[in-house]
Amino acid sequence: MIVRTAYHSLRRYSLLSFTLATVFAPRNPAWAVPALSPLIEAETAQPNTTDSSDLFAFHAQSTLVWQGHDGFHAPYSGAQSLMPAARGDETWDLTLYAGLHPWQGGEIWVNGEVDQGFGIGNTLGLAGFSSGEAYKIGRGTPYFRVQRAFFRQTINLGGTATRVDDDLNQFSIKQAPNRLVLTMGKFSIPDLYDNNSYAHDPRADFLNWSLIDTGTFDYAADSWGYTTGIATEWTQGRWTLRSGAFLMSIVPNSPDIDTSFKQFQIDEELEERHQIGTLPGKILLTAFTTHARMGRFSDALRLGNLTDTTPNTANVRRMENRPGLSLTIEQSLTKNIAAFIRTGWADGHYETYEFTDIDRSLALGLSFDGTIWHRSDDRIGLAGVINAASGRRKAYLAAGGTGLLVGDGQLPHAGDEHIIEMYYDLSVHPIGHLTLDYQWVGNPAYNKDRGPVSILGARIHSEF
Repeated sequence: MIVRTAYHSLRRYSLLSFTLATVFAPRNPAWAVPALSPLIEAETAQPNTTDSSDLFAFHAQSTLVWQGHDGFHAPYSGAQSLMPAARGDETWDLTLYAGLHPWQGGEIWVNGEVDQGFGIGNTLGLAGFSSGEAYKIGRGTPYFRVQRAFFRQTINLGGTATRVDDDLNQFSIKQAPNRLVLTMGKFSIPDLYDNNSYAHDPRADFLNWSLIDTGTFDYAADSWGYTTGIATEWTQGRWTLRSGAFLMSIVPNSPDIDTSFKQFQIDEELEERHQIGTLPGKILLTAFTTHARMGRFSDALRLGNLTDTTPNTANVRRMENRPGLSLTIEQSLTKNIAAFIRTGWADGHYETYEFTDIDRSLALGLSFDGTIWHRSDDRIGLAGVINAASGRRKAYLAAGGTGLLVGDGQLPHAGDEHIIEMYYDLSVHPIGHLTLDYQWVGNPAYNKDRGPVSILGARIHSEF
């Protein structure tokens, strides 16, 4: 049944992806998978003494993801449970990128996007949700939104400048090894932060939320993952320091951003790039502090006991500060094999504001390209992640409370959520890339009584 549903979904949208790719694909398509050693390529780039001569740039991408899970053991379910009966859902999006290059180092980008579809279970029931292409708001018919509208200025501070290839939201401009980059407007914080080269893009690599981003990184965002703010990136050789301030949504998981400037988030990140021999690696240390009206689990439980009602953090919200910290290490092991580790912590006294219900997370993964079997543009990924909830969050869920994504109505036997994901990304010209994906989830939503769950997925992606 799941396979038949997937076939009809893929057939429905693959024609559109094929048409877009055939009409718009360049001779050297931007969606060709880069080598697993991007820093090696950057070091061999030729110096460039002039900025891009292009005044305008236009790009587009289209991505279809279908996922379905098998039937699984579940003695009970709640308001935000993944339902145990086998089912499948799909998401599709089409993004148009328009850029203006008004002066040297200056870029203005606007991204309009058409979205349609639902994550499995309406994007509920898993702390580490299975598809980064699924928003928290799903619709059965296509709809349009402007997801990004931002200005970027690159100021070179010294060293021999090299040309950056044009790409989505990127003009071909010159960049010096020492530079300052200012970005302001509407965009997604993961556009700049928590950038793992091998697990960060649900259109190209892993799909699971807690693999493409650190699960504890509760970054400011509306229900679609975008916010308004300003960020600076100061790069000196192999070091980059990022600092940013961003607006929170009006209430947790709201589609609307609070423009009163009373609720905000500060994000800091230090990046170090290095080489072991000729093999590049990177270390990221990322920290955030959210200043917003949020509820403490202990307050919600206390009020629930006093009033003999189900605890709800919405009833006890007040202005609080919630910090979080994460570490990412990635390293090429050979020219064609790379490994990464991600670990994160967020203060488990408070409800999650924007991302997902995870207080501690540890992920390990490997990425291979297909050079050894003469398919250099293909890629294989294998990763595992352990997501954990704080004792206070577990007590809140056990009393019937719900989070952003999870809430089975009870939690008599709590445990860590375990996820394994593997994918094969096949380069198919001129369509783009076809990916087959499998995820195994143990203790979904921290519940030992339910699951495990197997999730099959397929992705078609094209861009120019």
